[in-house]
Amino acid sequence: MKIIGRYVLKEHVGPFVFASTALTSLMLLQYIAKKFGELVGRGLPKGVIAEFMALSIPFTVAMTMPMAVLVAVLYAFSRLAAENEITAMKASGIGMRSVLVPVLLGGLGMSVVMLGFNDQVLPRANHRLAVLQLDIFRTKPTFALREQVINEVKPGQLYLRANDIDEGTSRMKDVTIYDLSDPARRRTIYADSGTLSSPNNSDLDLTLFHGEMREVPNTNSAELTRMFYRRDRLRVKNIFSSYQQSSSGTVSKGDREMSICEMHREMQKGDFRVRDANYDIAQAKWERAGRKGARPRPPKFGEGYSLSKVYCGLLSLAAPKETKAQAPGPARQLQRLPSDSARQLQEDNASGYQSRVQEAQFRRTEAQRERNRYDVEIQKKFSLAAACTIFVLVGAPIALRFPRGGVGLVIGVSFAIFGLYYVGLIGGETLADKGYLPPWVAMWAANLLLLIAGLALASRMGRESSTSRGGDFRELLAAARARVFGWLRPLGLPVERRRA
Repeated sequence: MKIIGRYVLKEHVGPFVFASTALTSLMLLQYIAKKFGELVGRGLPKGVIAEFMALSIPFTVAMTMPMAVLVAVLYAFSRLAAENEITAMKASGIGMRSVLVPVLLGGLGMSVVMLGFNDQVLPRANHRLAVLQLDIFRTKPTFALREQVINEVKPGQLYLRANDIDEGTSRMKDVTIYDLSDPARRRTIYADSGTLSSPNNSDLDLTLFHGEMREVPNTNSAELTRMFYRRDRLRVKNIFSSYQQSSSGTVSKGDREMSICEMHREMQKGDFRVRDANYDIAQAKWERAGRKGARPRPPKFGEGYSLSKVYCGLLSLAAPKETKAQAPGPARQLQRLPSDSARQLQEDNASGYQSRVQEAQFRRTEAQRERNRYDVEIQKKFSLAAACTIFVLVGAPIALRFPRGGVGLVIGVSFAIFGLYYVGLIGGETLADKGYLPPWVAMWAANLLLLIAGLALASRMGRESSTSRGGDFRELLAAARARVFGWLRPLGLPVERRRA
């Protein structure tokens, strides 16, 4: 059995490597193509562009790895079935569930790897990429001049026009410069020729030959001053701006740039504010009722359990002792100190009850939105990692049911499943952010549906009646069409009838 398990896992290695490489490359090229306009024309070093591309890979990998697992499972099992290796295993008394177990263990191992990747590698890469994009955005585009066009050298202050510009020598002919930097006068400079240079990669030096300079005061347009020259030099400062890297720690992290435990601490703060607002509402109602009944209990920081709390607790147990001592304690109590306005509200009479409750409800809404934002990202990291195992349950039975589906089966089923999965993931994220669904329901709904379907399909493995001459992609489409028509007939809707 160990030999069979290793053999089946080995059949998945090639398709997995090919699928992960191809899918990651396609999505990476698509992402870089969208950001390409922010990179060109800014005079960025080659190392910065290479770093931008490298930091774009982790986000792409987090999305493509589950899909690569599904593609590998579909291709490997369909190939094993098409070449009658599955039939030989059945004849040898090896059950299909025994064949599926090693692949499930491999998918579970991939889920653990992806969880660590999503928790540690991805947030750091996202943060560094966000800082890099901010530094690129701060970099001014490289200065460039066009012939026979009025070029804006310095916005609102200096404009230049040249009939001919030699890009190799930076020499210009028939140059006209409009200087509006002085609000008291307007100056126009004419030159027969000139050159461009930038000695410090920041300022622009203009050397002009054989021309004249005309100045007209804004208060008296009839006055004109003309000055002729053989050679004139004009320096315009801060035209070029080279790339400057931000120092570490100067840019705050977003929710997608934090690890699970960092987001868990922020989520705990938001959850405490929610329960604190609920306590204020209950306290106001208790005081309005004449302090009858049990007094509301003040909230404590870190109450309740969640998936992230268990995960961070396990990490803290596995961490070295010196790391535990340096890390801030997650169970630190937040002291609830009422503000002056809150004390005043507590001393108000019944007429202030409504404003007190409304203020607490507003704080609760804002805290819920903040808590859900972090909770959604936490649940997403776990759900994307768990998808690697769930896709094994779904892909293997489908591939065995249609062994001659070939590449069409692999592409069609993988894109259909992953399309539905990501539509549910993105739609669930939007609903959870707006508070329409709990974050765990929104992020795990697609996984739960696929898990139920995978368990139902896996329970029927080993009872396939198809042979190598059947079970192709056309049969898959026919089976899907028959299933859809079976759902529509009880509703009284018109369905297509097959011709005899």
